[in-house]
Amino acid sequence: MAKRKTKFMCKDCGYESPKWMGRCPGCGEWNTMDEEVEIVSKGPRGAFQHTETIQQKAMPISAIQTAEEPRVKTELGELNRVLGGGIVPGSLMLIGGDPGIGKSTLLLQVSSLLANQNQRVLYISGEESIRQTKLRAERLGVASDELYIYAETDLAKIHETINDVQPKFVIADSIQTIHHPEVTSAPGSVSQVRECTAELMRIAKTQNIAIFIVGHVTKDGQIAGPRLLEHMVDTVLYFEGERHHTYRILRSVKNRFGSTNEIAIFEMLQSGLKEVLNPSELFLRERSQGGAGSTVVASMEGTRPILVEIQALVTPSSFNYPKRMATGIDQNRVSLLMAVLEKRMGMLLQTQDAYIKVAGGVKLDEPAIDLAVLVSIVSSFRDAAAGGMDCFIGEVGLTGEVRRVSRIEQRVTEAAKLGFERIFIPSSNIGGWDFPEGIQVVGVETVREALNIVFS
Repeated sequence: MAKRKTKFMCKDCGYESPKWMGRCPGCGEWNTMDEEVEIVSKGPRGAFQHTETIQQKAMPISAIQTAEEPRVKTELGELNRVLGGGIVPGSLMLIGGDPGIGKSTLLLQVSSLLANQNQRVLYISGEESIRQTKLRAERLGVASDELYIYAETDLAKIHETINDVQPKFVIADSIQTIHHPEVTSAPGSVSQVRECTAELMRIAKTQNIAIFIVGHVTKDGQIAGPRLLEHMVDTVLYFEGERHHTYRILRSVKNRFGSTNEIAIFEMLQSGLKEVLNPSELFLRERSQGGAGSTVVASMEGTRPILVEIQALVTPSSFNYPKRMATGIDQNRVSLLMAVLEKRMGMLLQTQDAYIKVAGGVKLDEPAIDLAVLVSIVSSFRDAAAGGMDCFIGEVGLTGEVRRVSRIEQRVTEAAKLGFERIFIPSSNIGGWDFPEGIQVVGVETVREALNIVFS
């Protein structure tokens, strides 16, 4: 006989409680406790068999042999770089993004590239039928005998199919549609997502299969389901971009086999996704030189320097509390930098609305963009254009000093490649390296010094 048991589980941290609570004791979030109904069976285990794990013994760390992980490279060089050099066999990768952004298109394209290398791929579709997947494949020009399509949501049947097909790569689209036969809650619930991911992880590790799982995102841009999901997998990728624009950004936020914060730029075409090899040129293509409120910053995205345009619009406010809006930059950072201008430079910005935007849809979160943001705000406030061929790099402190940043050589070299004539960097970054030819490097110690040179 089976006994029904009701419990409440936090969808963010997985905390369990026998009764509902408004605030989760585990993570402190409000309204995250969902009711789960489970069946506790006193009889033998059901038909579903879990993947057997290999018994490991404790070993001294000095006796453990290490070697570099073997990787399988695809023909998409941008994807290889984001993954740290290629796909690691036996790894579990999670890719999330808004509906309709192109996650399935990207993975179907990757499946085709792997299948063309005589790598057997199993594409599991829980949201579309085999015919629907075939229609998309025909549009992308995907056709290979090594690519298997399987439409199923039952994890037990998926496990049997993996054992029968013996693939090297598996794509599960999506994890919210797959259900575990021994978990009684609905597909997409906290329990189902956790158990299905755990079973797929055991399959990946024991059979040395690289598995991609697709995850839906919430309205806040976070992957739906328990936050434990991101901790379980080896790699977390976010596929970002505006649905009405053709460019997409694949961002790595977690990678056990490579660096994080790497990004790859793709262009969505009728025939699929095409990688963009020079994103700096892309982001600056439509920039209008000589316009007030526009500056260029050399930002580091992982190991790659990217030149991005920062735009500012400062206008008199008609409200008692001026607006502060930012797109692509933390709004609190903008308020902090404007406070530095008011205190250290004597600018009256309390009666001005400020709108800051990073052109191209990129999100910047490193401190090296501070100087460029400040110059763009001052440029719009004074209605005076900064140098059209100037680039700005530097972190700004609360006392108005310009602090050193990392990887200055790569940033300056990237600016020189795109023809910039002058670049402003912290004075503490000058020394110990050779400047590239064709660009003037200006070292500044304070914000006041930088503004005096730019607007002189």
